[in-house]
Amino acid sequence: MCSPEEAALLRLEEVFSATLGRINSLVLQPLLEAAPEASDPWGRECLQLLQQLHRSSQQLWDVTEDSLHSLRERLRRPEAVGLESLVLLHSADRVLQVHLEYIESYTCCVAVQAFQKAAKRRSEYWRGRRKALRQVLLGVSSEGSVGTALLQALRQPLAHHLQQYVLLLLSLGDTVGECHPTRELVIHAAGLFGDLQSFMRQELDQATATQALWPTLSSRLRDVLCTPTRRLLQDSQDVPVTVTPLRAERVLLFDDALVLLQGHNIHTFDLKLVWVEPEQDRCTFHLLTPEEEFSFCSKDPQGLVVWQWKVTQAVCQALREKKDFPVLGAGLEPSEPPTCRCGAYTFRAEGRFCQATYEGEWYWGRPHGKGTLKWPDGRNHVGDFCQGLEHGFGIRLVPQASEDKFDCYKCHWQEGSMCGYGICEYSTSEVYKGYFQEGLRHGFGVLESAPQAPRPLRYTGHWERGQRSGYGVEEDRDRGERYIGMWQADQRHGPGVMVTQAGVCYQGTFQADKMVGPGILLSDDDSLYEGTFSRDLTLVGKGKVTFPNGFTLEGSFGSVSGRGLHTQGVLDTAALPPDPSSTCKRQLGQGIFPVESRWQGVYGPFRDFVRAGCPGDLREALLGFHVQSSRELRKSQEYLCCERTCPEDQAGRMEDFLEELLQHREPEALQQCLRKALSNSLHPLGKLLRTLMLTFQATYAGIGANKHLQGLAQEEVKQHAQELWAAYRGLLQVALQRKGQAPEEDEDAETRDLQVHSLVLPLVLPSFYAELFTLYLLLHEREDSLYSQGITSLSLFPDTKLLEFLDVQKHLWPLKDLTLTTNQRYSLVRDKCFLSATECLQKMITTVDPREKLEVLEKTYEEIEATVSRVLGRQHKLPMDDLLPLLIYVVSRAQIQHLGAEIHLIRDLMDPLHTGGLYDFLLTALESCYEHIQKEDMRLHRLPSRWSCREPW
Repeated sequence: MCSPEEAALLRLEEVFSATLGRINSLVLQPLLEAAPEASDPWGRECLQLLQQLHRSSQQLWDVTEDSLHSLRERLRRPEAVGLESLVLLHSADRVLQVHLEYIESYTCCVAVQAFQKAAKRRSEYWRGRRKALRQVLLGVSSEGSVGTALLQALRQPLAHHLQQYVLLLLSLGDTVGECHPTRELVIHAAGLFGDLQSFMRQELDQATATQALWPTLSSRLRDVLCTPTRRLLQDSQDVPVTVTPLRAERVLLFDDALVLLQGHNIHTFDLKLVWVEPEQDRCTFHLLTPEEEFSFCSKDPQGLVVWQWKVTQAVCQALREKKDFPVLGAGLEPSEPPTCRCGAYTFRAEGRFCQATYEGEWYWGRPHGKGTLKWPDGRNHVGDFCQGLEHGFGIRLVPQASEDKFDCYKCHWQEGSMCGYGICEYSTSEVYKGYFQEGLRHGFGVLESAPQAPRPLRYTGHWERGQRSGYGVEEDRDRGERYIGMWQADQRHGPGVMVTQAGVCYQGTFQADKMVGPGILLSDDDSLYEGTFSRDLTLVGKGKVTFPNGFTLEGSFGSVSGRGLHTQGVLDTAALPPDPSSTCKRQLGQGIFPVESRWQGVYGPFRDFVRAGCPGDLREALLGFHVQSSRELRKSQEYLCCERTCPEDQAGRMEDFLEELLQHREPEALQQCLRKALSNSLHPLGKLLRTLMLTFQATYAGIGANKHLQGLAQEEVKQHAQELWAAYRGLLQVALQRKGQAPEEDEDAETRDLQVHSLVLPLVLPSFYAELFTLYLLLHEREDSLYSQGITSLSLFPDTKLLEFLDVQKHLWPLKDLTLTTNQRYSLVRDKCFLSATECLQKMITTVDPREKLEVLEKTYEEIEATVSRVLGRQHKLPMDDLLPLLIYVVSRAQIQHLGAEIHLIRDLMDPLHTGGLYDFLLTALESCYEHIQKEDMRLHRLPSRWSCREPW
């Protein structure tokens, strides 16, 4: 059976539905017809408000019809249709939302007097419709204004309807009993519509107060402040308050803004960006905004409490972007606004941010967190802010005069200026990757122009206050030159080396970008000039030329336009020819650029990072980061999400790196740990190694691949290994400190050198090997050419002939291993003897590690002895005069290219611990073989009379 309350609800809905129909035809349709012309802004706005009210009324009518239909179904088939099927119960939230939209539309019209203004256009029509209005609304007075009658006609039926909803639903809740399954739905619906009554009363009060405000303001102020959705919450004329230091004549608190009126001046503050500080005393509370700070004061403490409460609640409501329900200050959300929030603001005060719009995170009135800053001239900054300034990672676009051209700065910022690592892509197509300080290039950095630039340049080195200063390398691709040396004030200044693509090298002192005073010139054919130069590097003044054949020319040099170089001096042809090896192996740069001071700009940020305790938030600023290319950047500003790791992940990853170092401190585990770290581009050690690789390639690759720079490069590789070991030690100390463990004691120089050569150098050498080995190839090109000729000559011999030519004793020949006839053994066999030793030696070129190369050499020696022992049928240790010819045989059959470069690289980078040991002995033996093969008698098949054991090993 259905309850009486359900029948009463049915009648209530029928009446309300009919009333809504009459309102639509008698009120809303005529209002739309009487709306002002849409030719002026106010007319368009009034029309839009009435159209929205008409749509909201239609939606309210539709939901009422749905509710009416569900009630009829329930009353017609009570046994089959349950109470929960009523729209008012199962869709109470949807019904509530439709009512809220109608109330919002209605109060917007009330706030701006849309009904009164529309009614004036057809006042005679409305006076004649009063009788019809009485069908909708009881108590329409014949004396009252038409506008007032329309207000009541659109409000009173809804207010009455809501009141009846609440009464009937509460009664229905009592009727169904506490155990009924739908009781909770009924109580929920009753509560919602009860709250809706309170909300409607508050909205009407605020709309009426707002409507009453506008006539008290001048037309200019009304035009600025009046909007349909704005509601007045408090007026200082009702509750007096004083504002200092701005001294406002009137204070208006709206639901979206705080307005201070000073004569004809209006100060409007978006409530989303207003912070209310706790009251300092009972008579004052403080407000913060992006550009203003002021206090509200009152002699009446109670009035001040009202203002503070209403401002606080209005701020909360504005941040939630929806009306508090059912009344201001109510709801589930906290009643105190958060100190951190998001919003947009355009700065007006003079300064760097003048006219710029900031959108992003705020904290106590200042940009703080992530945000975007845009200026009217097209500048754009996206990134991190702190206390109102750019701080942390940020990307700034600066447009240039030409269309679609801009400079892009992807950098770390500190207190408003670039500081730390950054990547800058300029509209000129130049790119700078390096460090900044106070907005200027400072520290290590690389500046590279576009390949299609009129003069393509690349500078890799140190900067000071925006200028090249200190040690650096510049390559001029157009001229085919590379300068390696010191800079000052953006000019070459101090000792330097100039290398040209033609193979000519200069070394001297530069001043104001020009070479001055005495210097050295080395040509590609190893001719040497020592003397003075002109500023364009031509020979001028006194000097001496030493030719490769030992001749010298000493005198005065000069040049005449169009006639080339001329000289006046003495040519000495009596001098003995110099040692070719010493002539071609002259080295430049050593001594004038101390290796430990060359790349301090690279090591320095890493040391600073370690000294600071390896904080995650400084990792990118000090060690660099990766970003995508500028081509992607130009397509969309989504490039602002660079390929970077967020600070939280960086901090966690840094903890993992340090923990891994603590867990792998034993020698074997440590080497694996270091190998993993150095190969990881995100690890601090890996980042440092990649920057060092960049400097090495900038110096010694391409034009810099000159044999006279081999010594410079070799000592640089050793220094890098030493610095990487020091970096590891620094990270380890930080890891121990974080765990509260005692730091390790400082190691002595001998221990350090041992670790560098045994652990670090083998791991980092592959990163520099290509450029370094090329220099060794060029430096030993002449010896390797002679060696290659010797190998070619010796390869013509069959095995037995070669063994005989090398004077190897016949009882050591391993011919009985071969299943051939005696004649075949002696005449046809080729590349069969000592095959295992030959194949073993060939593995030398498969590794870059000097220690592994020495291990290959040791294994080769063991294979030779094992073969001889098998031939003799007993263990046999080879004396030196037997070992050398056998080793020459194996080397000739292994045919290793560039053996001289290999030998010298091993010698230069060998662990000092092996000096005087077996490895040293074997390497000396290999050097002797290499030298013998170069000799003329080897190339011409002339057998030495005997192998002297006194020859150098």
